[in-house]
Amino acid sequence: MSALAVIPARGGSKRVPRKNIRPFLGEPVIARVIRTARSAGVFAEIMVSTDDAEIAGIARAAGAEVPFLRSAATSGDQATTLSVLREVLGDYRTLGRSFETVCCLYPTAVLVRAADLAAGLGALEVDAEAACVMPVVAFEHPVQRGFRIHDGRVGLLSPEHSQTRTQDLEPVYHDAGQWYWLRAAALADDGFRILGAATVPVVQDRLGVQDIDSEQDWRMAELKYQLLEGRRGA
Repeated sequence: MSALAVIPARGGSKRVPRKNIRPFLGEPVIARVIRTARSAGVFAEIMVSTDDAEIAGIARAAGAEVPFLRSAATSGDQATTLSVLREVLGDYRTLGRSFETVCCLYPTAVLVRAADLAAGLGALEVDAEAACVMPVVAFEHPVQRGFRIHDGRVGLLSPEHSQTRTQDLEPVYHDAGQWYWLRAAALADDGFRILGAATVPVVQDRLGVQDIDSEQDWRMAELKYQLLEGRRGA
């Protein structure tokens, strides 16, 4: 299947300013992600969707394409991933090009390996009914053990499990938030949602997942990256 990698990297990140091109262990973070995408060997094209000239220049220097800039409509805080992907595919159609599958790869997903991207595509290819493949990771602590705080007092979220052994609780997962593989045909449906019945999960190791929304997150990502690189080099 012809595959397009879309790296959505707008210039207006708020919580960590300019995080999409911030140096990560000495190199713009997006450049590391582009290199991973290139090494996966599964993409007909790797493009960066951005509204920012500086990001576009760094992306091109790292080997990605920026055939057009993102519109104002998909550059604001309320823009969704799906709206960005739909705009990208529409702009490619105006150029006479189309793709069967799309991988949305986030520009700060530096812990993702090329093998993860290839495995995601493989999971989509073997399941004809799947519209999307997403990475998921188990909550570090069983959510059934969670508490509410009300009027200064604690209360169990799931009191029926107060005496259940931790190992007997059902694992619960959340979106790893690093990449998604999607069939382009699914994006043509305005009712499509990533968290839907046609989405296949791929379970990830917690060490290889890090959302980056704060300075602490950034430092944690660097520490995890160095640890993982040390293991791979050992």
